[in-house]
Amino acid sequence: MSGRLFVVGLGPGDAALRTAEAEAALSQATDLVGYAPYLARVATGPGIVRHGSDNRVELDRARLALDLASRGRVVAVISGGDPGVFAMASAVFEAVEHGDPAWRALEISIVPGISAMMAVAARVGAPLGGDFCAISLSDNLKPWPVVLGRLRAAAGAGFVIALYNPISSARPWQLGAAFEALRGILPATSLVLFATAVTRPEERIRIVALGDADPALADMRTLVMIGCAGTRSIARADGGAWIYTARSVPAS
Repeated sequence: MSGRLFVVGLGPGDAALRTAEAEAALSQATDLVGYAPYLARVATGPGIVRHGSDNRVELDRARLALDLASRGRVVAVISGGDPGVFAMASAVFEAVEHGDPAWRALEISIVPGISAMMAVAARVGAPLGGDFCAISLSDNLKPWPVVLGRLRAAAGAGFVIALYNPISSARPWQLGAAFEALRGILPATSLVLFATAVTRPEERIRIVALGDADPALADMRTLVMIGCAGTRSIARADGGAWIYTARSVPAS
């Protein structure tokens, strides 16, 4: 087939953090496919066709992109952050597995980007310096008991936890339920970061204790990070703090 499909990660928001590989892929595209607010972050010249859609139609979006590529177009599927982290790369391959066999002949390239948890970690210090995991609180694609079980297991195992998709207008209660579950496992003094719109002009970061963690501090642009026993806060001369997680873990 003459078409090609790129799945491109735009990074956390600031265009300066977009990779050269991502810029090169976008420069080749005849069509951009993605969640409309992400498409708005990409400047294009004349003749580029934009296919914007809602955030909850990932498979439909993937099928459209594959169909366009099969007809000879050069398509860039747009994701925020990294396309392989709770984003469009998985949706594209799911569509390939269950879709038109001809799609398996397409040239498909995954173009990585800086994920939100990496951008947040860099802003505050090194909270991911030890073992960590990422969990999506969305129960759109998996049952809530599964989400809660994974969250409890990660906290019990001593991981720093990055929570993606913590809250939205359609899912207003899950973050509060997650905090309640964690308070049954972790000390109330455990550090919790609320990082909203990191690297964008409206960036906002709050660091609180788990006992004081309020879901109202988060919105759909927020990544929430929960520290482990090895996560430390260092007072800075300017009144702020560096947050890091020690790499060493004492023998039990």
